[in-house]
Amino acid sequence: MTDAGLTQRAEDEVVELCRDLIRIDSSNPTSNERKAAELVAEWLTDAGLEPQVIESAPGRASTIARWTGEDSSRPALLIHGHLDVVPAAAADWQVDPFAGEIRDDCLWGRGAVDMKDMDAMTLAVVRDWVRQGRRPPRDVVLAFVADEEAGGVYGAHHLVDNHRDLFDGCTEAISEVGGFSITVGGRRLYPVETAEKGIAWLTLVARGRAGHGSMLNDDNAITALAEAVARVGRYRFPVELTPAVEEFLRALCEELDIAFDPNDARCRLQAQRHSAERDRLH
Repeated sequence: MTDAGLTQRAEDEVVELCRDLIRIDSSNPTSNERKAAELVAEWLTDAGLEPQVIESAPGRASTIARWTGEDSSRPALLIHGHLDVVPAAAADWQVDPFAGEIRDDCLWGRGAVDMKDMDAMTLAVVRDWVRQGRRPPRDVVLAFVADEEAGGVYGAHHLVDNHRDLFDGCTEAISEVGGFSITVGGRRLYPVETAEKGIAWLTLVARGRAGHGSMLNDDNAITALAEAVARVGRYRFPVELTPAVEEFLRALCEELDIAFDPNDARCRLQAQRHSAERDRLH
């Protein structure tokens, strides 16, 4: 078979693999990942690998396999994805979120973007390389984990705490949201992420006059709390440039031949967004 034929076979297979994964409801926390983990293990076994399905709690399962490379003395690479998805209410969807329907040349369903798509792409590449008799230059550890959407306690944390040996030799890791590029000003740019979004937990305390819920109360603590949450939601925090973001904007402005003004960062961000949207439309 020609290289083009092999590529086409892998492209066709990745759709089917993704559809099969989407059709398994692995919603977290309303379901679990066991069936998806077993299916991934089956596919990896078909490819000649020896996967392990590791359960941290009933139904909460991850699948791990090591793909032996041409030179196992080199540091290993970890490629990991998660098998769980956020719950989906069918009434909110135009299609059944767990049907894996293809519509308008797109595959629809919960997990089609986050992240059963990458799970399927990883599996399709591995299976295609094995069919061709190809091996990676170094060992590759493949991890399809549970519980990413709710903190990783039953997935990544459990594996690191109890099965650290499975990741021996890994010095780099690849997972979702890597490799995206954007076209800005007619040029193809590849941003490098140096940090992730963080969270800040707040405790709001309100005091008011005690009384029965059925009685009108102008000094109701619950009303005060609701109004405070609404004000926080409407508030627009100022843009604060971290060193990494400032360096990114400086480089971007240089590429676009735009003067960089650290005191006008929001304007620069909007200019970038509008330029990217214009390039997409044209």
